[in-house]
Amino acid sequence: MKLALLAIAIGGGGAIALVAWFGAQAIGHEVLQVVWIVPIMMMLHLTQLYLSAIAWRMSVGQRKPRMIVYFRLRWIREAVNSLLPVAQMGGNLVGIRMLTQRGVPGQLAGAGTTLDLTIEAFTQFAWTMIGIGVLMAISTDQSWRPWLEGGMLTMAAGLIGFVVAQRAGMMRLIEAFVIKLQKFFPSLPVDSVRGLHDELMRLQENRRALFRAFGVHLLAWMLGTIEVWGILTALGLHPSVPEALVIESLGMAVRSAGFVVPGALGVQEAGFILVCGLFHIHPDMAIALSMAKRLREMSVGVPGLVAWQLAEGKRLVRKHRAERE
Repeated sequence: MKLALLAIAIGGGGAIALVAWFGAQAIGHEVLQVVWIVPIMMMLHLTQLYLSAIAWRMSVGQRKPRMIVYFRLRWIREAVNSLLPVAQMGGNLVGIRMLTQRGVPGQLAGAGTTLDLTIEAFTQFAWTMIGIGVLMAISTDQSWRPWLEGGMLTMAAGLIGFVVAQRAGMMRLIEAFVIKLQKFFPSLPVDSVRGLHDELMRLQENRRALFRAFGVHLLAWMLGTIEVWGILTALGLHPSVPEALVIESLGMAVRSAGFVVPGALGVQEAGFILVCGLFHIHPDMAIALSMAKRLREMSVGVPGLVAWQLAEGKRLVRKHRAERE
């Protein structure tokens, strides 16, 4: 918890410093210029979440629960990851738990969500590569290439390592860890994690589902281009679609790299300043773009946290009633 608070302090301080350095009044005025577009951005992002929910359901490979349930849980997953100091992992654990509460076996929920996270990471890598390819095609200045190439090699190594760890038995280590924890927490549902490795290996054999989920996740990433183009247009700029694509793909890559900082505070802002600078967009405009995205994030995320707490509250009430009967 102390590390999370330290990360929030550093990230938040960095964001405040950037705003103060480039002019809080100017940035505030620019953000007010785009407030009217936030509802449109919310609808667009909910579409992205729905596509991500479809991909998650494909990864789990079970038709139940209904699609609307997956969408609600995917919404809650992102809300927890984006707005709470959980290093982008707490929301996934919440999603697994809520899936099991809706009848999905624990092994399948855990393995399917792990597979979904893996596919999503690979699609972001592909999306970032698309952004770099577009940047190479439209930019005459290639001074950025060593930095991006180094970053992509690091990202590729991380992804390969993650898959190798899965194949080597990472899930078995998790199973063993949970079994040991049962000595201290007797009520821990150990049976729900037995066979996680075997279940993940089984799901990975369904190549058709993997490729379909990959395509749906990639489409969800691509829709972010519309958001960037809309915000910059509302700010009075005239970005081309390729420029918006590069800004979105590389900006989100930088944000993902800052996963240890809650909400990527400061990291996202710095990332947009760097990427927007490639197209001579002033830093205050880049920060306004980031802040507009954060407005959308709060507008979608806060109701997601409320929905999570309502669901947990209803479950506790039902449990209490059952115990009384």
